[in-house]
Amino acid sequence: MTVGRAPMLKVFGGETRRFRTVAGLSQDRLAEKVPISGSHIGKIERGETRCDRTIAVRLDEILDTRGTLPSLWDELVKNAAFPVWFDWPPVEEQATLLRSYENQVVYGLLQTEEYASALLSGDGEAVAARIGRQRILTRETPPPPRLVVLMTEYVLYHEVGDREVMRGQLEHLLDLPSDRISVHILPGPLHPSGTDGAFAIATLPDRSELAYMDTVIRGLTIDDVEDIQALSDAYEAIRSRALPVDASRDFIRRVLEERWS
Repeated sequence: MTVGRAPMLKVFGGETRRFRTVAGLSQDRLAEKVPISGSHIGKIERGETRCDRTIAVRLDEILDTRGTLPSLWDELVKNAAFPVWFDWPPVEEQATLLRSYENQVVYGLLQTEEYASALLSGDGEAVAARIGRQRILTRETPPPPRLVVLMTEYVLYHEVGDREVMRGQLEHLLDLPSDRISVHILPGPLHPSGTDGAFAIATLPDRSELAYMDTVIRGLTIDDVEDIQALSDAYEAIRSRALPVDASRDFIRRVLEERWS
């Protein structure tokens, strides 16, 4: 199944084509001035790729768009590395509290770049987008959300990438960037009933809640009150069986030393 990119890329590409046409330049001639390949200009104009901001700035200089293309990049292209259906990042940005349950891999906001790259098959755009989401954990205004992550023991043993990647990832979990983040490990071959997939629950400033749940095909953002309550109940049941923060750190450190060092 191929996941489409955000239609905003097509808007940015259309404007790039319009400015190029007004300037009387072919794709190949414009590409020489950037410099990039003519085929890359074509992909940008068709909305088939997400160009770097540095290219948008260079196109602005060449085509004399007076800041239009960099501005459009900031508004339309910046987060277009996410698939069309992935509308969770804006929820994370607004949340005052994030609660996550993971039974396969480390939660995206806590992944290292190397770990994310291994999961995303080296897709640079997707990795940059995932790592970019983590800025909310160290921002100053508004205050970072409180993040509570529950992870099964399996996550620590599930090899993603290689030993070096796993070692770096577990070391990162032991050196988190904020004291507003807590990680709790569920020890043993535990797979709580009714939790076949990972999920997250976000509490917004007005105290309303949204949830995100993984499925085989894609993730789903949920706003149904009863569904969210069911996930919240499941989350608290899992949390009651998880280790406290200090004991979880000791567990992570032990796995790091025994399995990945």
